[in-house]
Amino acid sequence: MTISLRSRRPWFSGWQRIIQWIPYPLRGLLLGLLIWSALTSAWINPDPVWQAFAPESAIAALGKLLFNGTLWPHIGASLQRVAVGLLAAITVGVPIGLLFGLVPTIERSATGALQFIRMISPLSWMPIAVMAFGIGDLPVYFLLAIAAVWPILLSTSSGTAAVNQKLLLLARSLCATRSETIRRVVIPAIVPQILVGLRLAIGTIWIVLVPAEMLGVSSGLGYFILDTRDRIAYNELTAVLLAIGLIGCALDWSLQSLQKHWQLN
Repeated sequence: MTISLRSRRPWFSGWQRIIQWIPYPLRGLLLGLLIWSALTSAWINPDPVWQAFAPESAIAALGKLLFNGTLWPHIGASLQRVAVGLLAAITVGVPIGLLFGLVPTIERSATGALQFIRMISPLSWMPIAVMAFGIGDLPVYFLLAIAAVWPILLSTSSGTAAVNQKLLLLARSLCATRSETIRRVVIPAIVPQILVGLRLAIGTIWIVLVPAEMLGVSSGLGYFILDTRDRIAYNELTAVLLAIGLIGCALDWSLQSLQKHWQLN
């Protein structure tokens, strides 16, 4: 007589039913939290310094920083810089991407130079940005814009080049001008590709933000990380890292929802 695994291990079946109720993204987060807690536990790292990096210490510090209002000005400053840098990247990247997609000869002529510049790390421009714009927000805006412009430009260019030629012929047959064709045919057709570029740009800009905010500004999440390091407040440092991850996920989720909403409509 064969005994099933479920009959021999009822506890396994119970845990399996519980796990099935947990959404897949939350499962990965819970597993990461368990690993994080284990690595900072006293029986693995008896050094008291490590206890400041434990999840319970970081979560408590994050709650305190949010409740007493210490962290909100820095979050606001960082989001403002992201918005300005992203707007600058859109202002530059979308028109150039449209030009490249509509005029292939220009795209082929400029590809070599643009690829060369794109391969330079945005953080490598730090000394030049400081010399050109001084200390303050301007060099941060420049670094964020130059980090975000490439995915927007490339997505716009590829989307424009892939627009259905029948739509362009139809617009031409209706005597639409070049500007009318771009506004009413090309741009609506490439919005999904632009949103993909924006999502990639947000991911890139959010990674560059923290080191960019170490260029002498007096606010922002990057500045606050340096401040916690200088004060040896490791629990607050870990709390800021948590905040950075949560805000980045929220931004990505917002753009992902916008993509889905546009596709449904």
